[in-house]
Amino acid sequence: MNTENNDKERKEVVPFWRSGFGELDKVFDNFKRDFEHAFATKPLHLFDATTACDLVDEGDRFVVTADMPRIKKEEINLNVGDDYIDISAEHKESEEEKKKKYVRKEHSEISIHRRMSLPERVKPSDVKAKLTNGILTVEIPKEKPTPQPKTTKINIE
Repeated sequence: MNTENNDKERKEVVPFWRSGFGELDKVFDNFKRDFEHAFATKPLHLFDATTACDLVDEGDRFVVTADMPRIKKEEINLNVGDDYIDISAEHKESEEEKKKKYVRKEHSEISIHRRMSLPERVKPSDVKAKLTNGILTVEIPKEKPTPQPKTTKINIE
């Protein structure tokens, strides 16, 4: 009887990774982040990450949107090749506050890099990019636009 209870407990406590490796990746990412923060040589907030991006096929072009929090357009490096887009940025901030009995200094850095393959060849020379409220929008014209699918209106009886 005791063995059955132990077996039931084991089955309930066992592997969190059965739902896929996404959860396991999160565990290692969190561990890495916490480890780096715990052993930082100076008080800083360091983010070295990929940024959230969306890639939308609009037929004649691709539109890529990327989150760029606290980043200025001068700090962004954007490169587009025939079949890829490469976005990177670095942002540093320092703040110092002096009072009678103490000095507070804070430093923060954000480093973002994202490289994505594009599903079709594009025209890098005609790319347009805009940064608005922390969102980078990149319009990338295709070499050969995707034809719009023909649709037929169906009457419902």
